[in-house]
Amino acid sequence: MKKKKLCLVIPSLQAGGMERVMSELAWYFASREELEVHLILYGISREIFYQIPDNIIITVPGFKFYNKWRLWFTLKTIYFLRVTIKNIRPDSILSFGEYWNSFVLLSVLGLKFPVFISDRSQPDKSLGWFHNVLRQLIYPRAEGLICQTERAKEIFLVRNKHSNIAVIGNPIKDLNAYHATAQREKNVLMVGRLITSKHQDKLIEMFATVNHPDWKLIIVGYDHLKQHNMSRLEDLAKELGVDQRVVFYGKQENVEAIYSRSSIFAFTSSSEGFPNAIGEAMSAGLPVVAFDCVAGPSEMITDGYNGFLVPLFDFRQFEDRLATLMNDETLREKLGCNARESIRKFSSEKICKAFYEFILQPFSEKV
Repeated sequence: MKKKKLCLVIPSLQAGGMERVMSELAWYFASREELEVHLILYGISREIFYQIPDNIIITVPGFKFYNKWRLWFTLKTIYFLRVTIKNIRPDSILSFGEYWNSFVLLSVLGLKFPVFISDRSQPDKSLGWFHNVLRQLIYPRAEGLICQTERAKEIFLVRNKHSNIAVIGNPIKDLNAYHATAQREKNVLMVGRLITSKHQDKLIEMFATVNHPDWKLIIVGYDHLKQHNMSRLEDLAKELGVDQRVVFYGKQENVEAIYSRSSIFAFTSSSEGFPNAIGEAMSAGLPVVAFDCVAGPSEMITDGYNGFLVPLFDFRQFEDRLATLMNDETLREKLGCNARESIRKFSSEKICKAFYEFILQPFSEKV
């Protein structure tokens, strides 16, 4: 049987939500005997943080990208993508990244390879006039569009029209095995890159105000987008007198074990597409306190049943919900149990299969 060729296209596989989803999909696709899977990394760093199966064919440009000559290297990268994709001759292409999808679509103009695209950020976020106009012009050329939430689809249909849209959440790992063998500690956990939209500074301030000396705040994440927030957050913890109870773990490969040892997940982000960290925390049986930002948390959390949804930027209510959970072990266990059960609808098997059926099954039926 002739194998179908699938091409996964993403700037890098650095530590991040979009990249983690792509790595999960890569493992699923690589396990299917009828597929030959290619992965193209074409961004500036082309880092591979997540493990990738050995039978995936990885291609990266043979040159470094220098921002000093951005236009030249942008054109050079577009040419690299075009030539690489023409040589692979894929049956389907899957591209991730709100800034990058237009880039990929431009590279295959005039070619007849079907491209499926997915934005992976806050769906109503402006990318600047140039990228917004480019998306209006080039997105209709995609074979299909994958939205992470129903709300994202609604927003997209107001701004752009497309006849082939699927709503598919993110694959969430089953962390129940970690939970079953771990001992819970009095830890409030936050997982996310150290960028201003995650508001780790506000979380530290709320943790200090709640003032439970027997609890710790664990922050997993690393400096990103050249914001250099780690030192600022460390200074804030010292200033508030909680530096002995606020622990910065930096970038972690085995974050699953940290979820399983914690008791509460606090997520102060104000801009999300579909936060993997919330799903993973719920899978590990943690009650979650999160802001009800434009898209994502509300599709996972039912307020008062498996966690708490807080109106955006209502830090007073967020602090109150956090204190409630810290003071009530029975409530933590009840919400955590509900969280673990309700997040199963986003299991890796279900979500990866949905991707497969959307981006590959139509072409299988035509053969």
